[in-house]
Parts: sequence; structure tokens; C-alpha cells
Amino acid sequence: MTRISFPDDFIWGVATSAYQIEGAWNEDGRGISIWDTLSHTPGKIMNNDTGDVAADHYHRWKEDFDLLSELGVHAYRFSVAWPRILPQGAGAVNPKGLDFYDRLVDDLLRRQIEPYVCLYHWDLPQPLQDKGGWPNRALVNDFVEYARIVTRRLGDRVKVWFTHNEPWVTAFVGHFLGEHAPGWKDLGAAIRALHHLLVSHGLAARAIRAEAKQPVQIGITLNLNPVYPASDSEKDREAANQVDMMMNRIVLDPLLKGTSPISESTMASLLTGKLIQPGDLETIRTLDILGVNYYSRTVIKHSNKIPFINVEQVYPPGNEYSGMWEIFPEGLYVLLKRIQEEYLAPLGDSVPRLMITENGVPVPDGVDFDGQVRDERRIRYLRNHLIQLHRAVQDGVAVKGYFHWSLLDNFEWAWGYSQRFGLVYVDFKTQKRVVKNSGRWFAEVVKANGFATD
Repeated sequence: MTRISFPDDFIWGVATSAYQIEGAWNEDGRGISIWDTLSHTPGKIMNNDTGDVAADHYHRWKEDFDLLSELGVHAYRFSVAWPRILPQGAGAVNPKGLDFYDRLVDDLLRRQIEPYVCLYHWDLPQPLQDKGGWPNRALVNDFVEYARIVTRRLGDRVKVWFTHNEPWVTAFVGHFLGEHAPGWKDLGAAIRALHHLLVSHGLAARAIRAEAKQPVQIGITLNLNPVYPASDSEKDREAANQVDMMMNRIVLDPLLKGTSPISESTMASLLTGKLIQPGDLETIRTLDILGVNYYSRTVIKHSNKIPFINVEQVYPPGNEYSGMWEIFPEGLYVLLKRIQEEYLAPLGDSVPRLMITENGVPVPDGVDFDGQVRDERRIRYLRNHLIQLHRAVQDGVAVKGYFHWSLLDNFEWAWGYSQRFGLVYVDFKTQKRVVKNSGRWFAEVVKANGFATD
């Protein structure tokens, strides 16, 4: 039997986000977010599902934290709902919103679970969207003030902060593909939104450090996919390089190199004008933790299907697929090696900590006759991805932690409740929780800091 073990200081955790689990969408002074607006628009979400109740975590958080203790995780990454803190996005603060997260942090620390707080996981207050949203640079200042307010309340206890979760998704899936809130289809708006999100990261990092009452680590989480050409043809390889630039380099280069593909792109210049202002790239390039969210690879061929971009994603036959994408564990190793060699190694001693902040799979789950959830495909997914993660660590990539997505089955954005990612099964009619077999397997991995690969 072959066993693999991770470094002694390796951090094991799970992750969630506010809109996906909290519910209580109009309780205790919470304002309306862009996701409330989108999910209440008929036809925008599968089955017209909404996050109104979700996993009802707002009322059941103590039960959910008991599950965290049962899993034995070291850390819990969760997001703060901006409209719960500032119902109008700016101005008057809602004390009940701050009180809620205050209670969460205290109880996590009591359980010896480190809180990893993410300030923005896509739930922009609707009043700020009405003023132009992320394509409007003025929103940067609103985000910085929101970061100050939350840090003043929690910064005496929270040591790890993430400014944004997957800014590329916020920008491009929300403003170009139109699948996420606010549901726009405007490539120029997407590029502007992404740049402003990154600038707000850098400025918020300064604000967090200024307000925190202790040394803090500040990071950002990025959805990153290794991009493969569908064939060896020159056109397919060029298309894959273009997608890599627009998905990966467009966030990695500003954060870790102080450069931006936007400034190299004639198309971006035509769509946005002079977007990058003096000092922006220096502001963006501030990072203590690089969070990597990995789910799959992207395979690309040349095509005229998508306007302006001339690329199309393809799905190779014969491989395993989940409810949403291809299952490709080797891509995690390839991605981590690239980040290490191309981005982290040149930084020398100033390298940020590297962590897997999301990794998981949507597969159909159900409770069997005896009350168990036998999600063997998720266990296989976890095992195979952790093997690739360990391989990267053995090859010198200093990955410091792994957070599974997600603790709970939840509202999966445009997919509604059709996809289940949790280590814990949630019956959305009764809100009953059941730890899946994958959750029990993961708990054993955490306890042993490793597992048998056979």
C-alpha cells in the first residue's frame, strides 16, 4: 500500500460563500444584491431557483459549525455579504450584519478553526450596480470603504483576508457572457470591470492593513484553467494562447508581474480607451496569498462562433465529465508547475503563499435507504486531485493548503440547486444535513495529513 503525506504545517479547510448558503435575503436589515435581482428575474436561473433560503446558514450556522468540527478542518473560508453590512452599498452601516459575522468569527476561534474571510463573492449591493457597477471606476472607493468597515470590526481576530473571489468570473461571466449577475453582454464592460476589481484589491489591501489590529495576510482567489489547443494546427494553438491570455494571464500578470495583457491588446484599447491609469499596476501588485481555484482544464479550437474572440471551447470525447465540466486531475499539476516556474520563482524571497482555495466536483448525490450518501465519484475526484497536488509539492511547488469546495450543497448560481458540490448533503425542503461518505473520507485525510493512494 502506498501512502502520501503532506507537509506538517499543511492547512486543510473547506469553503463557502454568503449568497450560496446564507438565505435570509431580506432579514435583519440586509439590502438587495445583484444576485437577488437576477435570481428573481424569470428565466435567468435554472428552474427559477433563488438564493432566498439556500442552505439557511444564517439561522443554522451553529449546526454547520458543528459539522466543521466533525470534519476536523483547520480553517474555514467564507465570504461576507456586502449588502448585509451596507444595505445601500455605502453610507449607513447595518449593525446586525456586522454582529452576525462577529459571532461567526468568535465561534470559529473557540473551535480552534482559523477564519479566512473573503470580502467579495459576487453579491454587489444593487444600489451600486444602479450607479454603474464594476465597469464604473467610482465603485473602487466604495469597496475600499466597505473593506475598512469590516476590518475595523473583525480585524482584531481575523488574520487572513481575501479581497475578491474569482474577479475574472465577476467581470466576464457577469458582463460578457451574461450568465451571472448583472447579466450583461458587453466585452468592453467586462474588461473595465476586471481592471477595477484588481485596482480595488490593491487599495483594499492597504486599507485592511491600516485598520487591522494585528499583522495580517491578504490574498485573492483566482479561477485558473490550463488551456489546451484542440489540435496541433497553428490556428488552434493561436486560439488557445489567446484564451490563456484572456483567462489566466489577464489576472496573473498584473498581480504577480506588474504588467497587463490589456495594455498589449489593440482590441482592449479599442473597447475601453485608456483604461489603466498611472500607478494602477503598482497598486494591484500586492499579495501575501495567491488562492487558486481549480476545477478543470479548457480545450480550445479556432472558431468564429464568439464575436471578437474567434475561439470555441470543445469537450474531448472519451473523458470523464461531471454535471458542469470535464474531470481532469492532471491539469492541477500542470497549472501549479506553471505558476511556480513562470510567476513565483522569479519573485525570489517576496513570493506569496500559494494555496488551493477551491476544488470540488458537482455530481448527482442522493440519500440511500440507510441514510448514507455514497458519493464515490466525489471521493475519486478528491483522491485523484490530491495525488496531483502532492506530486506538485514533491516537485518543489510550495502549496501551503487545500480548501474543498464546498462544505455544503448550496445555490450554484445560474445552475440553481441542480448541482451539488458539498461534503455535506442538504435536503433543501427540510434543511436536514447529512455528512456524505466523501466528507468522512476527507475528515480522515485531514486527521492523517495524507492517505493511501491504492
